[in-house]
Amino acid sequence: MEHTVTVSEPVFAGRAFKVRIDSVRSPDGKVRPIEVVDHPGAVTLLPVDPDGRLIFVGHYRHSVLEMLLELPAGTLGPGEDPADCARRECREEIGMAPASLQRLGGFLMAPGYSSEYLHVFLATELTSAPLPPDEDEDLRVERLTLEQVDGLIGDGEMHDAKTLAALYLLRLHTGR
Repeated sequence: MEHTVTVSEPVFAGRAFKVRIDSVRSPDGKVRPIEVVDHPGAVTLLPVDPDGRLIFVGHYRHSVLEMLLELPAGTLGPGEDPADCARRECREEIGMAPASLQRLGGFLMAPGYSSEYLHVFLATELTSAPLPPDEDEDLRVERLTLEQVDGLIGDGEMHDAKTLAALYLLRLHTGR
């Protein structure tokens, strides 16, 4: 017997995600409520400047009451191709357009409660092509060497999960 949804009840619909409660019958026959955050998916970018530095954004995240240093990222629009989203977000968040975009992989953000899947792209051959940022974003752009990034991670100053996972994928694909 498989896990079966017996009832799915919408609870909330916001700008970025929806929340529902599913009643799920497990193989042992018990029915349990499971809260699910439905997310359309997102992208995160590893933009590299001509000097080989990674471009990060400082972004205030109210849920943790902290300014986080993280890689540029953004949510997919309805039916939007992840590569198109990556190009748009690169322009909105760091003001640069990548001539080269390479997909490095992807991962589930928090599969215990969310459907969000993040596509990871390496963005290179950047040229100036700014787009206005989203209204709720006040971003600070920072360029860092991998050595500087390693220091921030080691000191516990860089702890955004998507950034850490994307950096791991970069190292797997490039040996950097």
